[in-house]
Amino acid sequence: MDILAEVLDRVRLGGTLLFHFELGHPWNLALPKRPYALFHYLSRGSATLALEQGRELHMTEGDFVVVTRGEPHVIYSDSQTEPVQVVDIDRLAGRLGLVRHGGGEQPLATMICGNFTVARPSRGSVLELLPPLLLLKPAEDGGWLEAILQRMVSEAAFERPGQGVALSRLTEVLFVEVLRSWIKSLGPGEGGWLGAMADPHIGPALQLIHERPDRPWTLGELGQSVGLGRSAFSARFTKLVGESMYRYLIARRMSEAAFLLETSDEGIARIATRVGYETPAAFSKLFHRHHGLSPGRYRAVRRSDGGLRQGGVLEEEVAD
Repeated sequence: MDILAEVLDRVRLGGTLLFHFELGHPWNLALPKRPYALFHYLSRGSATLALEQGRELHMTEGDFVVVTRGEPHVIYSDSQTEPVQVVDIDRLAGRLGLVRHGGGEQPLATMICGNFTVARPSRGSVLELLPPLLLLKPAEDGGWLEAILQRMVSEAAFERPGQGVALSRLTEVLFVEVLRSWIKSLGPGEGGWLGAMADPHIGPALQLIHERPDRPWTLGELGQSVGLGRSAFSARFTKLVGESMYRYLIARRMSEAAFLLETSDEGIARIATRVGYETPAAFSKLFHRHHGLSPGRYRAVRRSDGGLRQGGVLEEEVAD
């Protein structure tokens, strides 16, 4: 089982390109808080990105930045220039997402902005594990970044059939490559379960938990399966994943249960058994504690909105 592929598929990862900026100095753009991650790719020039709480990041040509929590921020070539709200900027007619802004006759910087959305957010999801501000330098990406983003720019240049689907799929590929690059850069104990997947002992243990969340796993049994004693396995798991094996197992079970409630018509008792609980009462109590809703209520709410709330926000923003 490819754990990362399974997780990304189940959370309904999506997103698209929102803007393609051509910027003449001086310029200053303000982006409000959003319920999704925002990315910026500076294909030409230099800029400074500043989060609302004061952290600044200097960007040079080829830099790719993800504001993973959607925090309000500004990007500028000159901090003294009055910031312009991105939502107030008009796109050029006939060119989806293209915006020319700032001073000067020729663009001195070009930047692509888009978003990553998760329609089925869950505790410990991939976006939560990423740092609030993620920077990838051009030397780290092996050329894939520019290739994908330039294809997105080409796709967004003019309206045509299937454009939204094409941009969404390209964004999914982009996000997977961003994750791969970030995971590769992690040191021991960094990145939660994403980083722990590479460990020769904890990686296989995570695989077993994801393949059989219904089994009554113990520290001794899992440790023996991956060649470690009970105490050594427990300490290593907690250090690398960031939580105990039992807490991770419960979270995995609750995630699986939520997925089954939303996507299947199986009864609650059957789902309880499939995720390792002998009685519906014990399962329901733990599910409510984890998700804040009873299993029945969770199913009704998720099916009523179709898990498309973030996607709706995305479509409205692109259409503005």
